[in-house]
Amino acid sequence: MVLLEFQMAPHTAEEGVSQPVAQILDIVDKSGIPYQLTPMGTILEGEWDEVMAVVSRCFKHLAERHSRIGAHIKIDYRAGPAGRLKSKITSVENKLGRKLST
Repeated sequence: MVLLEFQMAPHTAEEGVSQPVAQILDIVDKSGIPYQLTPMGTILEGEWDEVMAVVSRCFKHLAERHSRIGAHIKIDYRAGPAGRLKSKITSVENKLGRKLST
């Protein structure tokens, strides 16, 4: 199972990129893959091919509209069942003996 964190946006002369980011998050949301949105990126959970397909769709969407795109991708693969998107946080909280503000 793969946890993939990515951040992707066009390089533009404009300051804001929230509109194109919202468009790719729509692609992520409609994919049906478990994900977690953070202020600095999005984390996907699934099999390699399915998470990479979502990232590819996001890239292609931006590439059709912008001539330059920046992306940061971080991948953690671990054989085993799904659910690490939440279980990794739960594991840390259990060690602390309290809930964290996530």
